[in-house]
Amino acid sequence: MRSFPKILMKNSLSIISTLVFALLLSTAAALAAPSDQSDVRAAVQHIFDQLKNGQYAALYDALPASARTRISRERLVQGLQRSQNAFQLQRIEIGSVSVSGNLAVVDTTMFAHIAKPFDGDGKLVVQQYLIREDGKWKVATGDNETINRFLKSNPGFARRFPIKKPRALINQNGKWIEIPLGQRRS
Repeated sequence: MRSFPKILMKNSLSIISTLVFALLLSTAAALAAPSDQSDVRAAVQHIFDQLKNGQYAALYDALPASARTRISRERLVQGLQRSQNAFQLQRIEIGSVSVSGNLAVVDTTMFAHIAKPFDGDGKLVVQQYLIREDGKWKVATGDNETINRFLKSNPGFARRFPIKKPRALINQNGKWIEIPLGQRRS
């Protein structure tokens, strides 16, 4: 019959080995998530910087393949160039990032000086959706067809992160006033 100390020693080594293995697994899992989140944050910042700096042709490559089949590079560039005189982007605040497989959602607030029709500072609070294609994060915000397809194939993610309506605000007398989107002000 084995002595109690030997059994305790053997069980302790087994327990310690199991704990070390569990710790390694949890550390690996924890390291994987921030990497995805960091990659998504970097992609959002890079896309914003391209937009801010007028690198419109390069932005085309940041669109998912399904969006690129519906709009040409030239048409995207022309549309963005037309908006150039209406506002000047200043900065972006990147909030929470959630990643599930090849789909990510990011809360952002973009600040800009709006020349027309307000001549003041404004901000757009918008949820950005990104899709990983060929190992790169592509921005799908505004591409409801692509977003809806991915949300339909990821119902758990869709329940946790339903599409939020964008909010536009303008600074008047030191207060942020929400303005309706899709409607013209007189």
